[in-house]
Amino acid sequence: MKFCYVYILASEKDPNRFYAGFTENFKERLAEHNSGKSIHTRDFRPWRIKTCIAFTNRHSATQFERYLKTSSGRSFAKKRL
Repeated sequence: MKFCYVYILASEKDPNRFYAGFTENFKERLAEHNSGKSIHTRDFRPWRIKTCIAFTNRHSATQFERYLKTSSGRSFAKKRL
């Protein structure tokens, strides 16, 4: 079974900075964030895993990632994840 992952990263440089993303290969994607390949996370590395959720449905995973990037999704993540 193939999984899709929605993750939240926490910056070790700035403890108040978080990043939510989607991937099919979590280990590779985390390495990209920490190596500076992602322009959106480059300035706040290194990153550590705060939450990682596996989905069996790609559409559900991308919808959840999109939700986490909204203001209500950020509030939900701070309280629950």
